[in-house]
Order: sequence, then structure tokens, then C-alpha cells
Amino acid sequence: MNGGAMNGTEADLAESRTLRITPRQERQERQERTGARLDLPADSPLGTVGEAGGARAAREACAHLHPATPPHPATPPHPGAYGPYPAHPARPPAEAPAPGPLPEGPVSPDELARLRRVHRRGPGFAVMREHLRRGHLLALCGEPGSGRGWTGLALLAELTETTGGGVWRQHLAPVGEKTQRGHGYLLELPADPVSSQPAAPGPEALLDRLRAHFAEHEAFCVVLVPGGEAADRLLRGRRHAVPYEPPAAADVLEAHLADLLAHERPELLLRARATAARPEVAEALGLEEPLPGEAARLAGHLAEHARGELPEAELLVRCRSFAPRQARAWFAGAGCPRTLPAALPALRRAALRIALAVFNGSAHSLTAEAAELLAWELAVTLDPQYAPGRPPFATPADTLPAAARAVLGEGVEDLGEAAVPVRTVRFRGRRLAPAVLFEVWDHHHNARGPMARWLRGLCDDPRPQVWVRAAVAAGVLSARDYLYGLTELLLPLARGDSPVQRMAAATALAEASRDAGVRPAVAGLLSGWAARGDERERETAALAHGYGLVAGSVAASLEELGRIAATDGCGTASYSAVRLLAGPEPETVLELLTHWLRDPRRSRRDLALLTALRAVRTRASHLWGLREVPELSPYAAWPLATALAAARPGCRAALAELLRAALTWPRSAEAAEEALVGWMRRAAGDERQLAVLCEVLPLVAQDGDEPLDARAATRIREVLEAL
Repeated sequence: MNGGAMNGTEADLAESRTLRITPRQERQERQERTGARLDLPADSPLGTVGEAGGARAAREACAHLHPATPPHPATPPHPGAYGPYPAHPARPPAEAPAPGPLPEGPVSPDELARLRRVHRRGPGFAVMREHLRRGHLLALCGEPGSGRGWTGLALLAELTETTGGGVWRQHLAPVGEKTQRGHGYLLELPADPVSSQPAAPGPEALLDRLRAHFAEHEAFCVVLVPGGEAADRLLRGRRHAVPYEPPAAADVLEAHLADLLAHERPELLLRARATAARPEVAEALGLEEPLPGEAARLAGHLAEHARGELPEAELLVRCRSFAPRQARAWFAGAGCPRTLPAALPALRRAALRIALAVFNGSAHSLTAEAAELLAWELAVTLDPQYAPGRPPFATPADTLPAAARAVLGEGVEDLGEAAVPVRTVRFRGRRLAPAVLFEVWDHHHNARGPMARWLRGLCDDPRPQVWVRAAVAAGVLSARDYLYGLTELLLPLARGDSPVQRMAAATALAEASRDAGVRPAVAGLLSGWAARGDERERETAALAHGYGLVAGSVAASLEELGRIAATDGCGTASYSAVRLLAGPEPETVLELLTHWLRDPRRSRRDLALLTALRAVRTRASHLWGLREVPELSPYAAWPLATALAAARPGCRAALAELLRAALTWPRSAEAAEEALVGWMRRAAGDERQLAVLCEVLPLVAQDGDEPLDARAATRIREVLEAL
């Protein structure tokens, strides 16, 4: 602190005159003297766990599950677009069916001609063609929709041009009777053939037999292998299989647009290109890099729109169907009835995708562990007599990026006083996370039970990087089916023994109340808990109102906290009130709190005073909410009072009035002195914080012509001199 600022502050604090008060204040002062002393409140109902890192976890969880909300400016947005997601989206429209088995039969000359016009080669195409020419068989390992089928047909078409043969799509078995010399055949290996057909040969032996057969007939075969156990084994063997990498989506889109509009007026192609580049189209699509099949389908929609055959509103609706369609395809075969050992690979892939939807953008290790826990729940639901284990050195989590259109990255996790580097994983598209959760929750009822048990377990984890994300997901799902979510998620959490569970229940309730149709039900539930519930339910109600969502407004939420404080004390209520103070409307909170200083009800005055004391003791980052407050981000490590004074100078006067009242009223004076001493000492090593305090403390010390009382002024002056 510079000398001038220090001297001015000390001069203001040194003045001491008798404080003139009104008759009402005199009555309140007498009440204060006869009441119990207000102590400094505990930092959080959670104690020493569940705090550090919650702000980042809540921010990212809300951004990923509500794609209309962009990420916090402190976290650079992922490349790609995001946009509003329908509250209750239907399944993808009938014009875009999910991928199914390959049709059987010859590929027509017209289809081959179009293939030659629009197909774009991906990386390694020439190497794959040479491998196929020499060995007569090539296994392409890639996910459905990635363009592997078109690439397989293109490889076969090029080779059969020299032999005069045709190209066929054919089922895997039997192939012997149908093979013709010089022809090319596209086959598809079923997902996890070894698991689903125990008596069948392994994938390596199967491909060895196929290669020998097609070499004998001087024919060519491309086998499509979906991601999974079989693909992993084949790629490790490195004999027949290669990993498929698709061409750039922009190249595929351009090729299809040019082909579809080749015989139209030139301006239509320009119009389609311009529409594809518009932000609202990218927002509706919500995918960073569409797969080649998606790019081809998008080209069809853009061509229709360019011709005037498809209104813009319908174009955006069709674009919004892409992510749900992908989710539908992912889970279409996961529920096939079969024995558990055979079903485990599919269940693990399903669990990976669901876990990534909840932990999107989080640490890879957290996502992988959560996926294993969910896979266990799914497995014991399918076969309660069988307890599945984990493969210790071949964890399915290693295949998560390929199986879930995800990408690994580098990030940090907030641990309070420090941040640690972590390897992160996220979907390549902001609409994929909600699409996955909604597909499973809405259309696979038997998966709800294991998902609910899984989320409840995660909500008892003391790490905010885990329980916060699980609680937000629980709230989002409860809003889609409140009757189910209430009994299977919200009530068990609220009535749990762990404070983390109750905080998670409050977070989930607040998150569910974003839905206007659900909000009255949540508000009624909390009202009943506040009036007639047990201690755990009253605490949950107080915590839920700290998000400012359930009651419909921040002011109404604070009023509800005032009513709870009258019957259940101010401990939890003041924690939620200071959380509201850290929210998007601190002016509203401060206005009501300063009004309560003159309220004849002691509980309201105590709530105002304790909220002020918490504000100078609690870090801003520990008071995260479910709505964005970007202006506090640069001051996340500061006490909230300092952060507010720096970010919103208009709040300084009201904040100073609260602190002055706490210092001058007998019941709170000792606690306030201790809190302010700690406040100033924490700022001593930070010139930026000291500069803010030098502007706020004179306001605390002086109310117009009325200074602080002598004792408080002397104590603060002594602290300032000792710094």
C-alpha cells in the first residue's frame, strides 16, 4: 500500500465520535445486547471438502449440457459451433434413418459413376489400394458413417476397372459360391463377432480364410470392421487391417454440393456455400467436423434450400437432427438380448459415451473411472448373477476418442490454491453430450435405473470435479421426467447422510427448475421442506435457493432464505445468501440485505450480518452458481467482498453499509472485527487487493459525517499499522 493511501485511510479510521441513532435503532441495539453473540460462520456446509474446483466444473457442465450457453470467457471455446438444443427433441426425422446393415447385391453403374464424381480420398488411400491389390483383402477399421464404405467401394472400383469386373456388396457368409473372378466385394464384419458368436473363429483366422479364398479367385475384398474388440485385435496384428481416417468434411461437402447443383444456375451453388458458412447453420449442426456421411446429407439439405424447396426454419430443424441421429445409432444395438460376457463390449462402449456426456471436457481419468462404474451397473442390470470384472491392461477407455467422436487434449483442474495439469477428453461437437443423455433417458427406459444409481454414487464423491457434474446431469434429466427423477434421484440425495449429497441434491433441484414447467413443482417441494421437513430437507431447501433459480428471481430466492432463517437459523441460509451475492445480480441482494438491517425481525438482521461476514471470508471461486458471472473471473481467488468491489464499483456503498453495521452492532462487532482483520491481512501481499481495500475501507469507516465507534476504528488502525 502506498503511503498516501495508508495515511488517508488511517485518518478516516482514527476519528471517533458518538454515533447518532434513531429510536428504532436504539430498540434494536437493546435487543442485540441481550442476545447471543454472533460468531464467524463456517466457510461452507460442506466443511473442508467439495469446494475447490466446483466453479470450473459447474461452468463446464452447464455449457456442455446447455449448448446455447457459450463457455466462460476464461475457458476458450472449443472449435466448432453450438446452439440452442430443443427441450424435448424427438428422434431424428424419417428422412435420415440410422445406418443399417449393408444392402446385398451389385453396385449399379450409375452409383459407381456418382462415386467417381464425388468421392474424396482420405489419407493413405494409395497405400490402401496397393495393399488390396497385392493381398486381395483389406480390412478398414472405422466407425459407421465415417465414409469407410464409400472408400471401400472406391478402392474396389479402381482395381476392377483393370479386370473388367463388377463391384458387389455382400453379406459376410457364405461367400464362396458367389465369388467371381476379377470382381470386387464389400463385406461388413458384425460388431464384436468373437463375443457374439462363441463358436466362430477369431477375426484374424476369419480374415486369413477370406484372403485365401479371394486370392484363389483373383478377386478383391474390402471388409468393414466397426470399432471394438475385433478392430483392436486386427490392428494389433497388422496383417490385414488398417485404421480408416476420413477425408476432410469440407472437401466432401463441396464435392456433393457441386454434383447436386451441377445442372443448376451457378448462383445456386454460391448460395449453398454461403448458407453452409452461416453461424446459425453451424450452431444448429453442433458438430465440429461432420463425418463424410453427414457432410453428404448436409449437402442435400443445402441444395434443397438453395433451390427454394426447403425453408430456412426446416433446414435448421434438419441440422439439429444430426447429433440425435448419431446418438440413436450409437445405442441402437447396445440392448440386443444376449449373455453378459457377449454383451460386455457393447455395454462398455455405451457406458463410455454416457460418461463422456456427463464429464465432457473433464479429466480423462475421471471419465474413464466413471465409465467403468456405469458399465458395472449396466452389467448387473442385464445379469444380476454375474459380477463383471475389469480388464486391467486393456481398458476400453483407451478407445474412447474413436468410439465416441472425442478428442484428447491438455487442460488444468482447479484445486483451490493451485491448478494441476490433466489430460482431458471431450466430444467433437457441442450437441453430442445432451444428445447422448437424452437418447438414453428418453428412449431406453431400462437404462434409467442403472444411470440413476450411478449418478447418485457420483454425487457422494467429495471431489467437486465429480459431484458437481453428476448433480447438473441429474437435474437436467429430472427436468425431462420430473416424476421419475424426483423419486430416483432428487429425494434419495436430499435425504442422504452426506453433506455432499445434500449439496448435490440442491444443485440438481436448482438445475431442474430451469424448466418453466418443472419450476412450480420444485418450488412447492422446497416450500414444504422449509416449513415441515426434517433437518436434512430444510438444509437442502436453503442450499437450493442459493442458486436464485427455484423461486423465479434472485429477490424471491433471498426472501425464501429469510423465511428459512427464521425457523432454522442463519447458518446455511447465510451461505446461500452469499452465493446469491456472487451471482449475476449482486445489487439486488445488497439492496435487500441493507433493507433488512432495519427490519424488526432479528433473523433477517442476523442473516444480513452473517452474509456480510461470509463475503469477506470466502473466496469468490468457492461461491459458484449455475449462471455465468464473467466479471468475477479475474478475481476468483479473492474474497468475495474484494472481488465485488473491484468488479462492480457500484456495489461498494451498500457493501460498506453492511460491514459498518456488523462492526457497530454489539452482537456482531467482535466477529466482524475478526473477519475484517483477516480480510486485510489476506490482502497484505497483493497490491491489487490493497488498492481496492483502500477505496472501500473509508466507506466502511464513514457514513456521511458518522464515523465508526472508537473500538472498531482503533482495532482496524492497529491492523493496518501491523501490515
